[in-house]
Amino acid sequence: MAGSALLLGAALGYGLRVPQMVIATVMAFGAGVLISAVSFELVGEAYEQAGLAPAAVGTLVGALAYTGGNVWLARRGARHRKRSGHGRAEGQPSEAEQGGSGMALALGALLDGVPESAVIGVSMLDGGAVSLVTVAAVFISNVPEGLSSSAGMKKAGRGRGYVFGVWGAIAAASTVSAVLGYTVVGSFSPAVIAAVTAVAAGAILAMIADTMIPEAFEDAHLAIGLITVSGFLVSFALSHT
Repeated sequence: MAGSALLLGAALGYGLRVPQMVIATVMAFGAGVLISAVSFELVGEAYEQAGLAPAAVGTLVGALAYTGGNVWLARRGARHRKRSGHGRAEGQPSEAEQGGSGMALALGALLDGVPESAVIGVSMLDGGAVSLVTVAAVFISNVPEGLSSSAGMKKAGRGRGYVFGVWGAIAAASTVSAVLGYTVVGSFSPAVIAAVTAVAAGAILAMIADTMIPEAFEDAHLAIGLITVSGFLVSFALSHT
């Protein structure tokens, strides 16, 4: 369900001319939802399970791993993978402009999506129920990600087959990562589960700061703070009901 939001967003971004302000608003709202979910559902849970050290170390490791992968991909053409490019000087490069950028964009989408989905599987370990807040956060954030990125891919000259092939593969990989998060991580000790949860949280936080918020600020500007806080509060309310 959460992964299908990527395909929904890709279809909207490729087939429609969605106003940039709408994309930015949804992106900012999704960032706020994810920040809240990471804080209360992931890092908070890791702290309760294993204490401060595993939670803090895991979060830093996740952020470092994401940043390292993101830097590597940025040098190969995936720096603006969430940019739609409408009316901007900066956007996604075409394959002619930078060879290999298509593969880098696909790997960048995978880098963004896997940690979010893995924590859905991990969230089922306590009592076997999926966390509504985590699923809602991933779903809400995935729609503008797929929307903005697919619009940028189309503008860069990439065809329908490539765009939907990429997002279909990422949605499938997200499903697999959620299953692995439940089946593989579930066999570990509580301390290891807490550390893995924190690693995913760190990667998601780094992704929010590096890709979602800059994209939202591009068009929402001074409104981004209020919109992000609104998303945060909605997620906070869901996690306490």
